[in-house]
Amino acid sequence: MSPFASLTLAAALIASSAGPAHAQDKPARNAADKPAAAAPAFEPHSGQPGKDVVWVPTPQVVVDKMLDIASVTPVDFVIDLGSGDGRTVITAAQKGARALGVEYNPDMVELSRRAAEKAGVSKQANFIKADLFETSFAEASVVTMFLLPELNLKLRPKILGLKPGTRIVSNTFTMAEWEPDATADLAGQPGCDISYCKVLYWLVPQNVAGTYKVAQGELTLKQEFQMLTGTLKNGTTTLRVTGRVRGEEIDLSDGKNSIAPRSGVGYSNGAKPIKADRHLDPVSAGHGEHSGMRCGTVSGSMCADAAVHLRGGVSVR
Repeated sequence: MSPFASLTLAAALIASSAGPAHAQDKPARNAADKPAAAAPAFEPHSGQPGKDVVWVPTPQVVVDKMLDIASVTPVDFVIDLGSGDGRTVITAAQKGARALGVEYNPDMVELSRRAAEKAGVSKQANFIKADLFETSFAEASVVTMFLLPELNLKLRPKILGLKPGTRIVSNTFTMAEWEPDATADLAGQPGCDISYCKVLYWLVPQNVAGTYKVAQGELTLKQEFQMLTGTLKNGTTTLRVTGRVRGEEIDLSDGKNSIAPRSGVGYSNGAKPIKADRHLDPVSAGHGEHSGMRCGTVSGSMCADAAVHLRGGVSVR
């Protein structure tokens, strides 16, 4: 082999051995070694799925009406079931009320907390990540919700067990055969050009079903939610009565005379506001102590010249 051929072969061997060494000195960057991009900030969108319902924001005009129809003031404790982006809770807090949002989606909870902080009401507006069916709202004076009818129906026994007079407000959806005490339809008004713009309002009724001895005889009441029917018997005379319960108050009528609420407005036949108290002892009560049953003065058959209330109740003057 010539010297020239030997040098060529040696150079080739050196070049072939240097290639892999060079590759090991400078390994190629793997895609996995690149820093991860920051996750985008959570942004809710109408129709996003949730545990029990999809989320659709309540128009602010409806939120305002829901709180207005419930007469929310700084003395209230408002609990919003399925609080979403927190707007109902925040608006209640801006009215001075203490408010709590119950929401299952943790991203929505954090979003709501940031919004409350930005609105300057984080001390009054609180949010918890929780299942609304497993959460107590017994301390609420006002309960708000935007849930489907079947969910309202599932919650209804728990709602009816709340303190009489607790105010319940729903956006659009009903409580089945439990008719609302008041409604407001905002469809077509500025800020409410979507389908969900009807406000429904209930007062949790006191249970007053039972039979009672009154000055005018024996009063028997049957109750379906807030609606009352019954009889007033005095000797051989029986009068049929109808009425309704408004929280802790009752309105009754025998067809001619009526029992008016505490304001005194609407007393029939020139009757005056009541001046005296008389306890109404239940003969056979439907469901335990009926504290808080109330009536106004009526000229004629019922509750004449006296307020009548059940043991432990506070009479209306």
